Amino acid sequence: MTDHEKQIDDFGKNDDFWLFGYGSLIWKPPPHYDQRIPGYIQGYVRRFWQASEDHRGTPEAPGRVVTLIDRAHWDTLTDHHASPIKTWGAAYHIPREKVSEVREYLDIREINGYSIQFTPFHPAISSTTPSSPSPSPSPSPINCLVYIGLPSNPQFLGPQDPQQLAAHIIKSKGPSGENREYLYLLEEGLKGLSVESGDEHVADLVRRARDIERLEEQGQKKEEDKEIEGDGNAGDDEVGDKLHRVGSTEEQEEVEK
Repeated sequence: MTDHEKQIDDFGKNDDFWLFGYGSLIWKPPPHYDQRIPGYIQGYVRRFWQASEDHRGTPEAPGRVVTLIDRAHWDTLTDHHASPIKTWGAAYHIPREKVSEVREYLDIREINGYSIQFTPFHPAISSTTPSSPSPSPSPSPINCLVYIGLPSNPQFLGPQDPQQLAAHIIKSKGPSGENREYLYLLEEGLKGLSVESGDEHVADLVRRARDIERLEEQGQKKEEDKEIEGDGNAGDDEVGDKLHRVGSTEEQEEVEK
């Protein structure tokens, strides 16, 4: 057993099982947690660069979900978005008696290309109150388990054009629902963590996806208007034809008289 495997095996035995969520875990937490703390990690970059064949896509048409890229590796790549120093998310504490059950749940949920890593998590500093005008001291970092789709995993896609990525997210869906729902819920979840927890990569994809939706709605409305207009013209032709037939009959009757 390697040191990393031993660390995974021993993690949580001292009632210290903390899980860091940076994607769907922010709005869809694991079962049995008894504490949830907003905060951030450092040294990583969150990107929609992981293919999803089991949740927001299918093997035939994979969706896109987030993973974390080591910042040192990210610095060697060409990316369309800058990245903040802090990657915000939420940490969940799992009671010792539930660790085995939750681990099994997470291994199934995160099986599609993700592997277990560990990282220091920095809890958000509590805001000041009238009775405590000065900020609270910075809490100590918490060692957290985190599921990451490493660049070596077959579902890792690497840098992608933001417009093409947004369009792909809009059209994708899987057993867990539409891919766009994942994107929109992630942005909402991030906004709820802190005043500084926004992510420009996520926010830009949301803007692009919303624009695509608006254009699709406008195109659909134009098609509907054309159909209505076509039905109206057909009705006018039908009425005119009836009037013409009536007039022709009257003219014939007048001749016969």
